Amino acid sequence: MSMRMRRKRNFDARMDACGDLLLAKGANGILNMKEAAETFRALVDFEKAFGNHQPVVLEIGCGKGGFVMELAVREPNVNYLALEKMSNVILTPMEEVKKRGIGNIRFLNIRAECLPCYIPEKSLSAIYLNFSTPLPKLGYATQRLTHRNFLNVYKKLLKTGGKIVQKTDDREFFEFSLQEYEACGFAVENVTYDLHENGNPAWNIVTEYERKWVECGSPIHRVEAVWNGDV
Repeated sequence: MSMRMRRKRNFDARMDACGDLLLAKGANGILNMKEAAETFRALVDFEKAFGNHQPVVLEIGCGKGGFVMELAVREPNVNYLALEKMSNVILTPMEEVKKRGIGNIRFLNIRAECLPCYIPEKSLSAIYLNFSTPLPKLGYATQRLTHRNFLNVYKKLLKTGGKIVQKTDDREFFEFSLQEYEACGFAVENVTYDLHENGNPAWNIVTEYERKWVECGSPIHRVEAVWNGDV
């Protein structure tokens, strides 16, 4: 039996204190995510949200936020969106961003299915998928974040030349993803089945999950899928 994460103390007050960082929460009460994505629109004005016209990059499944925070510090001339569907999880990185005063990160407390409700078409320069759940059981393929159902959503949100950057330790999931990218018209580039074969590349930000698997000797797979077509 799985254990539900205990709700953080003073959760509501702490979320309110970070409210200026949260651009979207839920889907206007609609439980059917497909219905929400098709019928509900509250598109984010990035210029208003960030106060500038800098490129916008999305990480889906930010967890504790270590990756997106490091990326935002390295690239101050890029705006970052961090998506995390679990409210109890997203609070931690929001508080850390506020504490550290990182000004180019905002958060989305929604499911990936609902991205079209909030993200304007052709507005993202890149999407990061770091160690997404592979969902290996038969029948769960359509829920994988690299299934063509999701890729067709991402295509609409990416600018021409925008890319999906994926890392995973799951070989089967990786090969499934490569097939899906190609089937959906993405150009697959910079494919590696062992990112750390010669040590960690200087440009690579090692996530907490990634470090765990590297220390166990598991190879990390990485790919960039570039969208050069029109929707």
